[in-house]
Amino acid sequence: MSTVPASSEQRVVLRSVSWETYLALTEESESGSGRMTYDQGVLEIMSPGMPHEIAKRLIGRMIETFTLYRGIEIRSSSSTTFKRSELQRGFEADESYYIQHAFELRGIGEIDLSIHPPPDLVLEIDMTNSSIRKKELFAAMKIPEVWRYDGASLWMGSLYQGDYQDLKQSLVLPGFPRELAAKLLVRQFEENETALIRAFLDSLSTCT
Repeated sequence: MSTVPASSEQRVVLRSVSWETYLALTEESESGSGRMTYDQGVLEIMSPGMPHEIAKRLIGRMIETFTLYRGIEIRSSSSTTFKRSELQRGFEADESYYIQHAFELRGIGEIDLSIHPPPDLVLEIDMTNSSIRKKELFAAMKIPEVWRYDGASLWMGSLYQGDYQDLKQSLVLPGFPRELAAKLLVRQFEENETALIRAFLDSLSTCT
């Protein structure tokens, strides 16, 4: 077991953890004490700090504001546990969304990836290095698009032939102002959240 302390995140890594143990832990994790990622025997539990949670909610609110402004149907699956037993992999995202498949998931209370599609967009806040290669995990679970914020930059990637290709603009949310979002994230400790979301909303009318 190893622990990596940080002001924004704390990670605990356990190895040789069985799939059955992971499933049992996910059933007991409703208290939200940590976010779990499982990759073929390796279990990482990440406890987010305030900087992590501020960035998560700010980006999430931007996504929700953008989709409301554009009238885009969306279904938030937030930090739902997604798992695939045949892959021996599972994760809880910081935020996740069904966009292209939002209508398909209407009325569904329990998501089963053996039946339902994976979320169209996954947001990860990674301010410290994860012990798990998350891009490989997301690719194996066929997540179409991943956004990653590391405390300095907002990266977007689209799944193509088993790997994520860098994007300048989102494919699942065309027109999302990535550069504007990145600039506002830099200001997150200087201005309050309402002011930042207001600035984001006010700028949408000028975004092409």
